[in-house]
Amino acid sequence: MRKILIPTDFSENSMNAVKYATELFKYERSEIYLLHAFSDSVYEDKARLADAVFEELQQKALQKAKDDLEEMRKQILSFSPNPKHNLHTIAEFGLLVDSVNDWVEKENIDAVVMGTKGETADKKITFGSNTLQVIKYVKCPVLAIPAVYGDVHPKNLLFPTDYQLPYKRRELKLVSSIAKCFVSKMDLLYVSKFPSLSLRQQDNKKFLEASFCDNQINFHQVSGTNVTKAINSFIIENPIDMLVMVNTRHSYLEKILYQSTIEKIGLKIDIPFLVLQNLPR
Repeated sequence: MRKILIPTDFSENSMNAVKYATELFKYERSEIYLLHAFSDSVYEDKARLADAVFEELQQKALQKAKDDLEEMRKQILSFSPNPKHNLHTIAEFGLLVDSVNDWVEKENIDAVVMGTKGETADKKITFGSNTLQVIKYVKCPVLAIPAVYGDVHPKNLLFPTDYQLPYKRRELKLVSSIAKCFVSKMDLLYVSKFPSLSLRQQDNKKFLEASFCDNQINFHQVSGTNVTKAINSFIIENPIDMLVMVNTRHSYLEKILYQSTIEKIGLKIDIPFLVLQNLPR
């Protein structure tokens, strides 16, 4: 049983993420949770409103969110009437990243799927602030879907790795099951100026091989130190449908995420981006 959490702001971007998720997991029995967390519109007025009025506004916003979620649930059932999927709706007052974290823990969520940016995000940027916050701080795999991305059959996955840290078996199993479902090819990319691996790296590489024993995998090693350039070049030169990376302490991805925007590093991501979390959970 797969458990998927989909945060939504009811924008086209978030609906596109819903469509991608329902198609990606269409062969699996899944519990899908649609989550709308709100606070901004109510907080804007709190400073100048009496508590009773604020409470009334909050309840009205909550009811509207519940109504919108129910309408969204009906839309999903119309374009994806899958008997393997059970849809649940959650509307609550609070910050998105806190709500996502709470529900990940409460329901033991396998993956969070969301648009790369929300309704108000700048079209020039790749990731909106909510998506970046969830990727940074939620201890669960996060799959971010670009707004205009429509192909939901990932045939080629790119997995950059430095083989330095052991991976979480549960999260590798998620990647393996996606690849197996779509008979995908997985390219593991190692960028280094050193030709040989340390004993620890060799052990971690063997662990990856064992974890992906049911998948078609290819190992690539690129000489150099510019990981960004190597990833961008590989995506340009090969028909990659999904980028898979791991967020962990002192990793390349962590360095990217703790910049103000991913664009400052130069990583160009216009395909689905699956972030695994090698953090305590």
